[in-house]
Amino acid sequence: MKLETLQSEMIAAMKARDKARKDSIGVLVSAVKKAGIDAGCREDIPEDMVDQAIMKEVKSVKEQLETCPKEREELRAEYQARYDVFMEFAPKMMSAEEIKAYILEHFAEVAATKNKGMIMKSVMQELKGKADGKEIGAVVAELCK
Repeated sequence: MKLETLQSEMIAAMKARDKARKDSIGVLVSAVKKAGIDAGCREDIPEDMVDQAIMKEVKSVKEQLETCPKEREELRAEYQARYDVFMEFAPKMMSAEEIKAYILEHFAEVAATKNKGMIMKSVMQELKGKADGKEIGAVVAELCK
């Protein structure tokens, strides 16, 4: 996803007077800009960096949602709304079946060793940002049985 897309969506939310959506998209825009500044590419932020920043924010709000007390319903609703907006912009993640097929296709020789650490090291570099790390770990554990 491009930063310009996020910014145009934020402008559309402003015009629609949807404060919650505008605030959520604003968090994403800020995170992307910060990542760009930290990497030294302030003007031309690559799409993979935008996706990484979005995924980092998704993970953060997911943790907030999971740790929020049940009796704080208004706070949980706010976190859930933010999570829903973030997921609109998050890159599509691979499913467990897709991960397993990818590992068996591209890393068959490493998978044959049944060495979980070696498989994870090889696979994580390739699938970073394309699949959830927990999901990859579960698939690799299944393959090493």
